[in-house]
Amino acid sequence: MIEVKQLSYTYPKGTAPAVKDLSFSVKQGEVFGFLGPSGSGKSTTLKILIGLLKGYQGKVKVLGHSLNRFKRDFYEEIGVSFELPHHFNKLTALENLKYFASLYQKATQDPLEVLKELGLDDSADIPVGRFSKGMKNRLSLARALIHNPSVLFLDEPSSSLDPIHVRKVKDIILSLRSQGRTVFLTTHDMNVAAELCARVGFIVDGKLKLTADPNELAIKHQEPVVLVQYKQNGTQMSADFPLDGLGYNESFLSFIRQHKVLSIHSKDATLEDVFIKVTGRNLA
Repeated sequence: MIEVKQLSYTYPKGTAPAVKDLSFSVKQGEVFGFLGPSGSGKSTTLKILIGLLKGYQGKVKVLGHSLNRFKRDFYEEIGVSFELPHHFNKLTALENLKYFASLYQKATQDPLEVLKELGLDDSADIPVGRFSKGMKNRLSLARALIHNPSVLFLDEPSSSLDPIHVRKVKDIILSLRSQGRTVFLTTHDMNVAAELCARVGFIVDGKLKLTADPNELAIKHQEPVVLVQYKQNGTQMSADFPLDGLGYNESFLSFIRQHKVLSIHSKDATLEDVFIKVTGRNLA
């Protein structure tokens, strides 16, 4: 659904490429996470993929066709939700959504039903200028979904949301995946990426450092130890034991017999741990 080969782009007044020699692909029905710190090239790549930046080097295909082939019909097939959304602030949420739905030639969803899916139905008749940033972000996602696009480009979709609405957005993305739709997701939230993405790409300084399954990365980079959490004299404590040969480790077996064990689990690396290890950079 998305194919990028040796993509490079330098802004007109730039002295160095914002992205350099990027190559990756995204399959139908896949949620692909594009992860990197601010200024890494995520937004530049996204803008190229959705047709906002021209004059790039390399090849970019979406829906099996070169971006150069598409005209206005391109936006009938893709949905875009930006981290910093733009709405008509004097119009209500419902009026905004009805207006954007009217721009499509294809059939669209019921705007009120989409607002309901994102927990905005109670605010449908409130001017958007009175919305919080999180509400505006959810309205931006509603706008991206209104025409049932085949491919969605979601820029930080969980930004400024409380845990309840982060869960709602996650469930929507999981539903899209189950419907066979493709999602290109940029995010700083490693929990969102780890839960939703079949693969992630790490981008730093305009270069793609790694593309892999986040679960496989967590296992590959995990510490070879088991963490035991237990209670002693009313205080929660922890102890580590080597993972190798655990079933024959007499110290471990004796320990769990003698203590009130609360949990036992391997010390898997988080996606953020892996990112820092692979790139040498923080996500901030």
